[in-house]
Amino acid sequence: MKILALALLVSACASPLDETATSAAVANPPLDLDGLPDLFVREDILSQKWEVRDIDIVAGSCEQIEGNITPGERHVVRFAVGTANIGDADLLVGDPNEAVNQGLFEFAECHHHFHFRNYAKYELVDPVTSTTWRAAKRGFCMIDIEKNPKELGAPDRPRIFDACGAIGIPGFQGISRGWTDTYNTSLPGQYFVLDGGDGQPAVPPGDYLLRITANPPFKATAGEPCPFKDANHMCHMLPESNYTNNVTQITVTL
Repeated sequence: MKILALALLVSACASPLDETATSAAVANPPLDLDGLPDLFVREDILSQKWEVRDIDIVAGSCEQIEGNITPGERHVVRFAVGTANIGDADLLVGDPNEAVNQGLFEFAECHHHFHFRNYAKYELVDPVTSTTWRAAKRGFCMIDIEKNPKELGAPDRPRIFDACGAIGIPGFQGISRGWTDTYNTSLPGQYFVLDGGDGQPAVPPGDYLLRITANPPFKATAGEPCPFKDANHMCHMLPESNYTNNVTQITVTL
């Protein structure tokens, strides 16, 4: 079982991703190049790693600027997200310096590194009114962090994807079959602001749904890339064998 590289699914025409896929095919250990990946948000990580706390937002910091957050002490709920590849193939992204030409990444002026387009969606939902709050966190790197638990069919394979890369610095991104990419609670922006300090309404105390969508569907606007489509003709940035299992949610009391 080996993966089908992103560029081969997008087009038969030559592109920078074709070169990435060619060089990655001889990676050590070798990639799995047949089949398709399948992304799944791990409930065990989400349910065990969330917390409500106060944090200090520094004026002029990237999380303050990108999240449009009022500087100072903010009341937030932090959470961790683990995106597992439970498919029968590796998800190859490769070097963001090349993939950016396919619209998978966009350059973040503040951080001076690449951000994914439409990699994940974080929502805090009132189950009674359906009022929804959004987190400002943007995905910037996709690599193997931890092996999947046995119940998700973790194979005995070593880590393959291990380099985020940066401007002018080659990366090697993706999620191997049987591995998880984890964004921990300590990362900047990995939270919802609860006190209204980000321009959204303050979140009243109560029970809420913390909902995470990996590789979310979207409707492409004019000029926006739409690399892959699901059965409902919605766009996705990454190829998968199953787009129906990308949402995980838990109940949190705030």
